[in-house]
Amino acid sequence: MLRLLTPTLITLLALPAAASSDDAWEAFRAEVDSACRALIAGPGEPTVEVEPFGSVSYGVALITLALPEGASERYACIFDKQSRAAELAGPFPEPEAESE
Repeated sequence: MLRLLTPTLITLLALPAAASSDDAWEAFRAEVDSACRALIAGPGEPTVEVEPFGSVSYGVALITLALPEGASERYACIFDKQSRAAELAGPFPEPEAESE
């Protein structure tokens, strides 16, 4: 009897390990996008690139904010998967031009 249960138990235990559905990942990405956009204040139009799956604990997005004068600023946004809270890092400095 135990031998018959073992394959069944293995199958049942493997079910939660199956990857989340595509719809669930799409909803996750939309939530990260929305939470990160809500943190951007000021002029300019943000472009939000959400890393598709994040880490075990966090969602991650790269935000580029196009400023009115033609410049842009880049930010990192971290989304806590447990608390559903997002935080925004300060803007990355512009890369320095290499001198020849």
